[in-house]
Amino acid sequence: MVQPCGASERFNRRYCQRFCFGVVVSALLLFACSSSSLSQTYKVIGVLSPFIDTQSTFVSDLRAGLAEHGLHEGRGMKIEYRSAEGHVERLPELAQELVKLKVDVIVTASAPAIRFVQQATTTIPIVMARVGDAVDQGFIQSLAHPGGNVTGISWLAPELSAKRLELLKQALPAVNRVGILREASASASSVLAVRAAAQTLGIVPSVFEVREAAEFPTALAAMAEARVDAVEILEGLMIFNSVRPLVTLTEARRLPTIFPDVGFVESGGLMSYGPDFREMHRRTTDMVIKILKGVPPRDIPVEQPTKFVFGINLKTARALALTIDPGAIVRADLLVE
Repeated sequence: MVQPCGASERFNRRYCQRFCFGVVVSALLLFACSSSSLSQTYKVIGVLSPFIDTQSTFVSDLRAGLAEHGLHEGRGMKIEYRSAEGHVERLPELAQELVKLKVDVIVTASAPAIRFVQQATTTIPIVMARVGDAVDQGFIQSLAHPGGNVTGISWLAPELSAKRLELLKQALPAVNRVGILREASASASSVLAVRAAAQTLGIVPSVFEVREAAEFPTALAAMAEARVDAVEILEGLMIFNSVRPLVTLTEARRLPTIFPDVGFVESGGLMSYGPDFREMHRRTTDMVIKILKGVPPRDIPVEQPTKFVFGINLKTARALALTIDPGAIVRADLLVE
Protein backbone atom coordinates (compact mmCIF):
# COMPACT_ATOMS: atom_id res chain seq x y z
CA MET A 1 0.00 0.00 0.00
CA VAL A 2 1.39 3.39 -1.07
CA GLN A 3 1.63 5.90 1.73
CA PRO A 4 0.93 9.56 0.97
CA CYS A 5 3.96 11.84 1.04
CA GLY A 6 4.31 14.35 3.77
CA ALA A 7 5.12 18.02 3.18
CA SER A 8 8.75 17.48 4.20
CA GLU A 9 9.20 14.61 1.73
CA ARG A 10 7.62 16.60 -1.11
CA PHE A 11 10.01 19.45 -0.38
CA ASN A 12 13.02 17.13 -0.48
CA ARG A 13 11.89 15.64 -3.79
CA ARG A 14 11.49 19.06 -5.39
CA TYR A 15 14.87 20.09 -4.02
CA CYS A 16 16.54 17.01 -5.51
CA GLN A 17 14.92 17.60 -8.89
CA ARG A 18 16.08 21.22 -8.96
CA PHE A 19 19.57 20.24 -7.81
CA CYS A 20 19.92 17.57 -10.52
CA PHE A 21 18.64 19.98 -13.16
CA GLY A 22 21.21 22.55 -12.05
CA VAL A 23 24.03 20.00 -12.23
CA VAL A 24 23.04 18.99 -15.76
CA VAL A 25 22.83 22.61 -16.95
CA SER A 26 26.19 23.43 -15.36
CA ALA A 27 27.81 20.42 -17.02
CA LEU A 28 26.42 21.40 -20.40
CA LEU A 29 27.65 24.96 -19.99
CA LEU A 30 31.08 23.75 -18.92
CA PHE A 31 31.29 21.45 -21.94
CA ALA A 32 30.26 24.26 -24.27
CA CYS A 33 32.85 26.58 -22.79
CA SER A 34 35.54 23.90 -23.01
CA SER A 35 34.68 23.20 -26.63
CA SER A 36 34.76 26.89 -27.43
CA SER A 37 38.13 27.26 -25.69
CA LEU A 38 39.54 24.30 -27.62
CA SER A 39 38.42 25.69 -30.95
CA GLN A 40 39.97 29.03 -30.11
CA THR A 41 43.35 27.56 -29.10
CA TYR A 42 43.62 24.80 -31.71
CA LYS A 43 46.34 25.84 -34.14
CA VAL A 44 47.13 24.76 -37.68
CA ILE A 45 50.75 25.06 -38.81
CA GLY A 46 51.54 24.91 -42.50
CA VAL A 47 54.90 23.36 -43.36
CA LEU A 48 56.22 23.64 -46.91
CA SER A 49 59.29 21.48 -47.46
CA PRO A 50 61.32 22.17 -50.61
CA PHE A 51 63.64 19.28 -49.82
CA ILE A 52 63.80 15.62 -50.70
CA ASP A 53 62.67 14.44 -47.29
CA THR A 54 64.79 11.29 -47.24
CA GLN A 55 67.85 13.56 -47.41
CA SER A 56 66.70 16.23 -44.96
CA THR A 57 65.81 16.41 -41.25
CA PHE A 58 63.82 19.61 -41.82
CA VAL A 59 60.35 18.29 -40.92
CA SER A 60 61.44 15.95 -38.13
CA ASP A 61 63.42 18.78 -36.51
CA LEU A 62 60.37 21.05 -36.61
CA ARG A 63 58.19 18.37 -35.00
CA ALA A 64 60.78 17.84 -32.28
CA GLY A 65 61.04 21.58 -31.63
CA LEU A 66 57.27 21.96 -31.35
CA ALA A 67 57.15 18.98 -28.98
CA GLU A 68 59.64 20.75 -26.71
CA HIS A 69 57.06 23.53 -26.43
CA GLY A 70 54.33 21.01 -25.60
CA LEU A 71 52.69 21.07 -29.03
CA HIS A 72 51.85 17.64 -30.40
CA GLU A 73 49.76 16.78 -33.42
CA GLY A 74 46.20 15.93 -32.45
CA ARG A 75 46.54 17.69 -29.10
CA GLY A 76 45.86 21.35 -29.74
CA MET A 77 47.83 21.44 -32.97
CA LYS A 78 47.73 20.13 -36.52
CA ILE A 79 50.44 20.25 -39.18
CA GLU A 80 49.36 20.74 -42.78
CA TYR A 81 52.41 19.34 -44.53
CA ARG A 82 53.31 19.81 -48.17
CA SER A 83 56.55 18.63 -49.80
CA ALA A 84 57.93 19.57 -53.20
CA GLU A 85 60.39 16.66 -52.95
CA GLY A 86 63.06 18.75 -54.60
CA HIS A 87 60.89 19.92 -57.50
CA VAL A 88 61.07 23.73 -57.44
CA GLU A 89 58.29 24.02 -60.03
CA ARG A 90 55.81 22.53 -57.53
CA LEU A 91 56.43 25.15 -54.84
CA PRO A 92 53.97 27.85 -56.10
CA GLU A 93 51.05 25.41 -56.20
CA LEU A 94 51.85 23.97 -52.76
CA ALA A 95 52.18 27.47 -51.29
CA GLN A 96 48.74 28.37 -52.64
CA GLU A 97 47.28 25.20 -51.10
CA LEU A 98 48.47 26.18 -47.63
CA VAL A 99 47.15 29.73 -48.04
CA LYS A 100 43.71 28.43 -49.08
CA LEU A 101 43.63 26.29 -45.93
CA LYS A 102 43.99 29.51 -43.89
CA VAL A 103 46.68 28.05 -41.65
CA ASP A 104 47.84 30.12 -38.68
CA VAL A 105 51.48 30.24 -39.80
CA ILE A 106 53.60 28.85 -42.63
CA VAL A 107 57.11 27.51 -42.01
CA THR A 108 59.41 26.95 -44.97
CA ALA A 109 63.05 27.04 -46.04
CA SER A 110 65.25 28.07 -48.98
CA ALA A 111 65.02 31.22 -51.09
CA PRO A 112 62.70 29.81 -53.79
CA ALA A 113 60.16 28.46 -51.28
CA ILE A 114 60.13 31.67 -49.23
CA ARG A 115 59.69 33.76 -52.37
CA PHE A 116 56.70 31.73 -53.57
CA VAL A 117 55.02 31.80 -50.14
CA GLN A 118 55.51 35.57 -49.97
CA GLN A 119 53.86 35.88 -53.37
CA ALA A 120 50.95 33.74 -52.17
CA THR A 121 50.13 35.72 -49.01
CA THR A 122 50.84 39.05 -47.36
CA THR A 123 48.76 38.31 -44.27
CA ILE A 124 49.57 34.80 -43.01
CA PRO A 125 52.78 34.88 -40.92
CA ILE A 126 55.77 33.24 -42.60
CA VAL A 127 58.72 31.81 -40.67
CA MET A 128 61.98 31.19 -42.55
CA ALA A 129 63.61 28.10 -41.11
CA ARG A 130 66.80 28.60 -43.12
CA VAL A 131 67.87 31.02 -45.82
CA GLY A 132 71.02 32.88 -46.74
CA ASP A 133 71.05 36.69 -46.76
CA ALA A 134 67.35 37.40 -46.18
CA VAL A 135 67.98 41.15 -46.43
CA ASP A 136 70.07 40.91 -49.59
CA GLN A 137 67.39 38.76 -51.22
CA GLY A 138 64.62 41.21 -50.32
CA PHE A 139 62.64 38.97 -47.96
CA ILE A 140 62.91 41.40 -45.02
CA GLN A 141 63.78 45.05 -44.46
CA SER A 142 66.41 44.39 -41.79
CA LEU A 143 67.31 41.73 -39.23
CA ALA A 144 66.14 43.85 -36.29
CA HIS A 145 62.96 45.07 -38.01
CA PRO A 146 61.91 42.53 -40.65
CA GLY A 147 58.63 44.29 -41.45
CA GLY A 148 55.75 42.65 -43.30
CA ASN A 149 54.66 39.12 -42.46
CA VAL A 150 58.06 37.39 -42.48
CA THR A 151 60.58 36.50 -39.78
CA GLY A 152 62.88 33.58 -39.08
CA ILE A 153 66.57 32.66 -39.24
CA SER A 154 69.05 33.80 -41.87
CA TRP A 155 72.78 33.20 -42.21
CA LEU A 156 75.40 35.37 -43.90
CA ALA A 157 76.21 33.23 -46.94
CA PRO A 158 79.08 35.39 -48.33
CA GLU A 159 81.06 35.26 -45.10
CA LEU A 160 80.55 31.50 -44.79
CA SER A 161 81.58 30.94 -48.41
CA ALA A 162 84.81 32.87 -47.84
CA LYS A 163 85.46 30.99 -44.60
CA ARG A 164 84.95 27.68 -46.41
CA LEU A 165 87.71 28.52 -48.87
CA GLU A 166 90.02 29.48 -45.99
CA LEU A 167 89.41 26.14 -44.26
CA LEU A 168 90.01 24.28 -47.53
CA LYS A 169 93.38 26.00 -47.90
CA GLN A 170 94.29 25.25 -44.29
CA ALA A 171 93.42 21.58 -44.65
CA LEU A 172 95.19 21.22 -48.02
CA PRO A 173 97.96 23.86 -48.13
CA ALA A 174 99.13 22.81 -51.62
CA VAL A 175 95.80 23.83 -53.19
CA ASN A 176 96.18 26.70 -55.67
CA ARG A 177 93.41 26.30 -58.24
CA VAL A 178 89.85 25.88 -56.94
CA GLY A 179 86.67 25.27 -58.88
CA ILE A 180 83.61 27.03 -57.45
CA LEU A 181 80.28 25.33 -58.12
CA ARG A 182 77.19 27.51 -57.77
CA GLU A 183 73.56 27.63 -58.85
CA ALA A 184 73.01 30.26 -61.55
CA SER A 185 69.87 31.58 -59.82
CA ALA A 186 71.62 32.15 -56.47
CA SER A 187 72.74 35.54 -55.19
CA ALA A 188 76.07 36.70 -56.60
CA SER A 189 77.26 37.95 -53.20
CA SER A 190 78.79 34.59 -52.23
CA VAL A 191 80.83 34.41 -55.45
CA LEU A 192 82.13 37.94 -54.89
CA ALA A 193 83.15 37.03 -51.33
CA VAL A 194 84.92 33.86 -52.53
CA ARG A 195 86.83 35.77 -55.21
CA ALA A 196 88.01 38.29 -52.60
CA ALA A 197 89.06 35.51 -50.21
CA ALA A 198 90.83 33.67 -53.04
CA GLN A 199 92.93 36.73 -53.83
CA THR A 200 94.01 36.99 -50.18
CA LEU A 201 94.82 33.26 -49.99
CA GLY A 202 96.73 33.17 -53.26
CA ILE A 203 94.14 30.91 -54.92
CA VAL A 204 92.96 31.08 -58.51
CA PRO A 205 89.16 30.52 -58.55
CA SER A 206 87.18 29.25 -61.53
CA VAL A 207 83.39 29.57 -61.29
CA PHE A 208 81.13 26.90 -62.81
CA GLU A 209 77.36 27.54 -62.87
CA VAL A 210 74.50 25.07 -63.14
CA ARG A 211 70.86 25.81 -63.90
CA GLU A 212 69.49 22.36 -63.10
CA ALA A 213 70.68 19.28 -61.24
CA ALA A 214 71.23 17.38 -64.49
CA GLU A 215 74.18 19.71 -65.20
CA PHE A 216 76.19 18.63 -62.14
CA PRO A 217 78.07 15.81 -63.96
CA THR A 218 79.03 18.15 -66.83
CA ALA A 219 80.22 20.89 -64.44
CA LEU A 220 82.40 18.52 -62.40
CA ALA A 221 83.79 16.93 -65.56
CA ALA A 222 84.76 20.42 -66.74
CA MET A 223 86.48 21.07 -63.41
CA ALA A 224 88.49 17.88 -63.73
CA GLU A 225 89.48 18.81 -67.28
CA ALA A 226 90.54 22.24 -66.05
CA ARG A 227 92.80 20.44 -63.56
CA VAL A 228 91.58 22.28 -60.47
CA ASP A 229 93.25 21.17 -57.24
CA ALA A 230 90.01 21.21 -55.25
CA VAL A 231 86.37 22.29 -55.33
CA GLU A 232 84.15 24.49 -53.18
CA ILE A 233 80.40 23.96 -53.52
CA LEU A 234 78.23 26.91 -52.53
CA GLU A 235 74.82 26.63 -50.89
CA GLY A 236 71.65 26.26 -52.94
CA LEU A 237 68.36 24.35 -52.99
CA MET A 238 69.39 22.03 -55.84
CA ILE A 239 72.70 21.40 -54.09
CA PHE A 240 71.06 20.58 -50.75
CA ASN A 241 68.77 18.19 -52.60
CA SER A 242 71.70 16.44 -54.29
CA VAL A 243 73.82 15.28 -51.37
CA ARG A 244 74.53 11.73 -52.51
CA PRO A 245 74.87 12.50 -56.25
CA LEU A 246 77.38 15.30 -55.59
CA VAL A 247 79.40 13.21 -53.14
CA THR A 248 79.52 10.37 -55.68
CA LEU A 249 80.50 12.68 -58.54
CA THR A 250 83.31 14.41 -56.63
CA GLU A 251 84.71 11.06 -55.49
CA ALA A 252 84.52 9.60 -59.02
CA ARG A 253 86.44 12.61 -60.36
CA ARG A 254 88.82 12.43 -57.37
CA LEU A 255 88.16 16.09 -56.61
CA PRO A 256 88.86 17.14 -53.00
CA THR A 257 85.70 19.08 -52.14
CA ILE A 258 84.38 21.22 -49.32
CA PHE A 259 80.58 21.30 -49.05
CA PRO A 260 78.15 23.73 -47.35
CA ASP A 261 76.64 21.28 -44.85
CA VAL A 262 77.90 18.51 -42.57
CA GLY A 263 75.33 16.13 -44.07
CA PHE A 264 77.64 15.83 -47.10
CA VAL A 265 80.53 14.68 -44.88
CA GLU A 266 78.27 12.17 -43.14
CA SER A 267 77.40 10.85 -46.61
CA GLY A 268 81.05 10.48 -47.64
CA GLY A 269 82.07 13.98 -48.72
CA LEU A 270 85.59 15.13 -47.81
CA MET A 271 84.93 18.36 -45.90
CA SER A 272 82.15 20.77 -45.00
CA TYR A 273 81.56 24.00 -43.16
CA GLY A 274 78.25 25.66 -42.45
CA PRO A 275 75.53 26.41 -39.92
CA ASP A 276 74.10 23.68 -37.74
CA PHE A 277 70.86 23.44 -39.68
CA ARG A 278 69.23 21.10 -37.16
CA GLU A 279 69.69 23.74 -34.48
CA MET A 280 68.27 26.37 -36.82
CA HIS A 281 65.19 24.27 -37.55
CA ARG A 282 64.45 23.80 -33.87
CA ARG A 283 65.07 27.46 -33.05
CA THR A 284 62.53 28.29 -35.72
CA THR A 285 59.83 26.74 -33.55
CA ASP A 286 60.50 29.38 -30.85
CA MET A 287 59.33 31.99 -33.35
CA VAL A 288 56.33 29.88 -34.35
CA ILE A 289 55.25 29.76 -30.71
CA LYS A 290 55.55 33.56 -30.37
CA ILE A 291 53.38 34.03 -33.45
CA LEU A 292 50.78 31.56 -32.19
CA LYS A 293 50.65 33.60 -28.98
CA GLY A 294 49.81 36.71 -30.98
CA VAL A 295 53.15 38.42 -31.62
CA PRO A 296 53.25 39.85 -35.19
CA PRO A 297 56.19 38.56 -37.26
CA ARG A 298 57.26 42.13 -38.02
CA ASP A 299 58.01 42.52 -34.28
CA ILE A 300 60.16 39.38 -34.06
CA PRO A 301 63.80 40.11 -35.06
CA VAL A 302 65.33 37.74 -37.59
CA GLU A 303 68.03 35.67 -35.89
CA GLN A 304 71.32 34.31 -37.16
CA PRO A 305 72.84 30.90 -36.48
CA THR A 306 74.97 30.60 -33.36
CA LYS A 307 76.55 27.22 -34.07
CA PHE A 308 78.69 26.23 -37.06
CA VAL A 309 80.12 22.82 -37.89
CA PHE A 310 83.42 22.05 -39.59
CA GLY A 311 83.47 18.41 -40.66
CA ILE A 312 86.21 16.22 -42.14
CA ASN A 313 85.82 12.68 -43.47
CA LEU A 314 89.20 11.05 -42.86
CA LYS A 315 88.07 7.85 -44.55
CA THR A 316 87.45 9.79 -47.76
CA ALA A 317 90.79 11.57 -47.37
CA ARG A 318 92.56 8.21 -47.29
CA ALA A 319 90.61 7.01 -50.32
CA LEU A 320 91.77 10.10 -52.23
CA ALA A 321 95.35 9.66 -50.94
CA LEU A 322 95.21 13.07 -49.25
CA THR A 323 97.09 14.22 -46.18
CA ILE A 324 94.97 16.62 -44.15
CA ASP A 325 96.89 19.25 -42.20
CA PRO A 326 96.91 18.33 -38.46
CA GLY A 327 95.78 21.84 -37.53
CA ALA A 328 92.59 21.40 -39.56
CA ILE A 329 91.92 18.03 -37.93
CA VAL A 330 92.26 19.56 -34.46
CA ARG A 331 89.91 22.38 -35.47
CA ALA A 332 87.20 20.07 -36.85
CA ASP A 333 83.96 19.70 -34.92
CA LEU A 334 83.18 16.37 -36.61
CA LEU A 335 85.60 13.69 -37.76
CA VAL A 336 84.39 10.66 -39.70
CA GLU A 337 86.93 7.84 -39.60
